[in-house]
Amino acid sequence: MHSAPRALCPHVEWAVAGVLGARVNLDWIRQPAAPGSWRSEFSWRGSVGTASKLASALRGWQLLRFEVTSEPCPTAEGERYSATPELGIFHAVTGIHGDILIPEDRLRAALARSQRGESNLEAELAKLLGKPWDDELEPFRYAGEGAPVRWLHQVV
Repeated sequence: MHSAPRALCPHVEWAVAGVLGARVNLDWIRQPAAPGSWRSEFSWRGSVGTASKLASALRGWQLLRFEVTSEPCPTAEGERYSATPELGIFHAVTGIHGDILIPEDRLRAALARSQRGESNLEAELAKLLGKPWDDELEPFRYAGEGAPVRWLHQVV
């Protein structure tokens, strides 16, 4: 959860708990990118399709910014959902290395729209890759003061 008004925080927890079937207590901290809002991170385990259910449960509140990701497994590709009040929700299928996998029919449609002069191919591809959502969410992704930080090390 990148940002939520304080009044919605318990509702977010109830929505997540309803999907996961277990009580959820999120650790909320202030979100410096949006004064008056709060952020939280939560790791979860669930069956294939749980990410979709979580995103669906959260998408109804227009004041939330969030991302839900599901890692790929032997029976399903991974998924990423990103949501902002301005752009709505974005969904992408992800491969084992985290790359966004774009179905060929969506690529063909984007190419056809650009060939008809209805849009710019570069803008179409950016939308298919979720760039507008990434651009809007990037300031919110940076952890605020007191947020957990994960240090990544390159192994050579």
